[in-house]
Amino acid sequence: MLSKVSILIPCYNAERWIAQTIESALQQTYANKEVIVVDDGSTDNSLKIIEQFEGKVRWESGANQGGNATRNRLLAMSSGEWLQYLDSDDYLLPDKVESQVNFILQNSNVDVVFSPSLIEYCTDTQSRQEVRAIPKPHDPWILLARWYLPQTGSPLWRKQAIVDVGAWKQDQPCCQEHELYLRLLKAEKHFAYFEDAGSVYRQWSEETVCKKNMPEVFRRRLAIEDALEAHLIATGQMNGDRQWAVNQARFECARLIWLFDRKWAQQIAAQLQRQKGFTPAGASAPRHYQTVYKLLGFSSAEKLAGLRRKLAAS
Repeated sequence: MLSKVSILIPCYNAERWIAQTIESALQQTYANKEVIVVDDGSTDNSLKIIEQFEGKVRWESGANQGGNATRNRLLAMSSGEWLQYLDSDDYLLPDKVESQVNFILQNSNVDVVFSPSLIEYCTDTQSRQEVRAIPKPHDPWILLARWYLPQTGSPLWRKQAIVDVGAWKQDQPCCQEHELYLRLLKAEKHFAYFEDAGSVYRQWSEETVCKKNMPEVFRRRLAIEDALEAHLIATGQMNGDRQWAVNQARFECARLIWLFDRKWAQQIAAQLQRQKGFTPAGASAPRHYQTVYKLLGFSSAEKLAGLRRKLAAS
């Protein structure tokens, strides 16, 4: 018999989206599934909408505990071998779960199947979608360092793998899936890439933690980069490509941090200068930027980049 999949939906104040989210779970072509919804103390009409699915889904409601606490409650309620987490403002394409289960049948040792996401940008009047590709190499350590591993709804997660590493960290305010990804990798859980995009990740609000408190996001991300690097070095798994990915991630963070905290950005740049041979690349370091960076350093490159932006704007 094919493995059971639990589709787990944490909900907080999502009256605009929650009905479509639940419908997309119920409409999955994969038959051996259960759908569980936990309302995390919503103050809008979310709970009334969830109640309309009585008999089709399992649900409960309680006081507001936060996203990861709710994900852990859903984990405890689930009975499937595999988990599909689905945030309450996102949705799934009908064959998402079935396609990834079929992939698992050919890759029985996998613990996390991850795929590209469809990003849906929404306004009050229109929306558009684009695929957020996951570039090669599909080394999960490099993908995590570069922040390319996808958001929570993209993977199928083996339940036992999440249980083995202690579930979701309840006091993690942002970068939540990335922190979990790191613990899974450190525990030698097996990640596998599957090319089909089946989850839709909506971008519609500026009120998420990750958008309201950018310094906290960067602090959490850089802590993950540091822990990832330390683990790879300590276990003899670091190589040139992985080290470059960590350093490139730090560089990209420093460029963004420069916009609101120059001293902090300079500290990160000084850390990179101690990494012999590192040269930034990609869209965040065009050729003219690289030239100034090599000759005069990070701060001069940033000041010149700021001047170029001002000239372009005028």
